[in-house]
Amino acid sequence: MGGRAAVLLREKMTDEQGNLREMVIWRVPPTPQQPEGVRYRLALIRAGDTRPTVLYDNHHPKGHHRHVAGSEESYRFSDVARLIADFLADVRRVIGAAQ
Repeated sequence: MGGRAAVLLREKMTDEQGNLREMVIWRVPPTPQQPEGVRYRLALIRAGDTRPTVLYDNHHPKGHHRHVAGSEESYRFSDVARLIADFLADVRRVIGAAQ
């Protein structure tokens, strides 16, 4: 592989309800598995849970996909800004649904 991964974003925070949100996005050399040159893991773990309630990632062999409240589906990646916006929208829906 001709290059190394570079962190584009690394953010980890706990909100006032105790929910953990972590977003990690790397710039990687483009490969057939990651032609966009981006690797990511964005997760929301609800207070008291051990597994993510919302998870966006693009590991091989699944590619771009998301898990929301126990359901997994493919995700159409367009760019990093849209990825973050979509993740945060799902986080707001899930947290809002529980209040």
